[in-house]
Amino acid sequence: MSGVAVKPDGDGPTWFRSSYSAGNGGECVEIAPWQGLTHVRDSKNPAGPALRLGPHAWTAFVDFAARHAC
Repeated sequence: MSGVAVKPDGDGPTWFRSSYSAGNGGECVEIAPWQGLTHVRDSKNPAGPALRLGPHAWTAFVDFAARHAC
């Protein structure tokens, strides 16, 4: 996994920000593989809600994103 590790939230997962993120406050997501799920959150709102995706849903999301990348 390529990216920048973000300080863990207590005993929670370690979040990773995309290496494509320029750090300029753009539209970025962070992911955290943890407890068999992939957690996804908005990097600008780390205290906000996070999606939790199982392996099949995460694979489908990544495949879709790769096909529809700008």
